[in-house]
Amino acid sequence: MGNFLYTIVMILVIFWAIGFFAYSAGTFIHILLVIAVIAIIFRLIQGSKI
Repeated sequence: MGNFLYTIVMILVIFWAIGFFAYSAGTFIHILLVIAVIAIIFRLIQGSKI
């Protein structure tokens, strides 16, 4: 599950970076960035309990 979350985060960050430089997706890319940051925080919290 951890690798899956990490993969999703990396894909979302890449999409955000593409959208940031292309300015074509607008708000959707920033929503993806927020989701990626939440996933990273969730992974850090989950990893510290183990």
